Amino acid sequence: MTELYSNPLATPDDLAGFRLEGDGATSFPQGRLRLESLRPPSDGQAANLVLWCPEEFPADVRIEWDFWPVREPGLAIMFFHARGRNGADLFDPGLAPRTGPYDQYHHGDIDAYHVSYFRRMWASERALHTCNLRKSHGFHLVAQGPDPLPAVLDAEGPYAMRLEVEAGTITFSVNDLVSFRWADDGSIGGPALAGGKVGFRQMAPLIGEYANLRVSRH
Repeated sequence: MTELYSNPLATPDDLAGFRLEGDGATSFPQGRLRLESLRPPSDGQAANLVLWCPEEFPADVRIEWDFWPVREPGLAIMFFHARGRNGADLFDPGLAPRTGPYDQYHHGDIDAYHVSYFRRMWASERALHTCNLRKSHGFHLVAQGPDPLPAVLDAEGPYAMRLEVEAGTITFSVNDLVSFRWADDGSIGGPALAGGKVGFRQMAPLIGEYANLRVSRH
């Protein structure tokens, strides 16, 4: 593996160039990035947010980050291989504005994969913990696997999150325990997505902490 990008996410300076969509706040009370919404959950989708890394990455990569759940309920997602639908850069001013509501990301102007790995918003999600992989445009649920993360009450962290993308096959693991593996053969939602940006998404009122974002190439 060849390291393409490494960011400790330890201080405000580490967020230079990052883009926050939605009404959120970033802080570093434990020397790692804490992300939370400024709006109450009663605001619905308008309370949710996405924090994008500005770097552009190639198709076959390993994406790793450390995660600590701090407050639930809520939901955490990682977007990856995100681009404008016309192949434009994700930050192209010609794309429709994005402010946090989920439909802007799965039926808007962008294509992306997104894995929801801490799904604790609704009682049904808390009753059976799963990780879901979706492909958009179109909100296609393409893979699902077990989520080994404990509830906040028992969480200690850090939890090592890893996405491997190689020749269209996506593998997601937590602390080296594989949750799912899925090969994108282009039969769902068009050709496999190839490269783009990554971003952290949260559904209010979740508070999550993140550190050591690393991207490597095969």
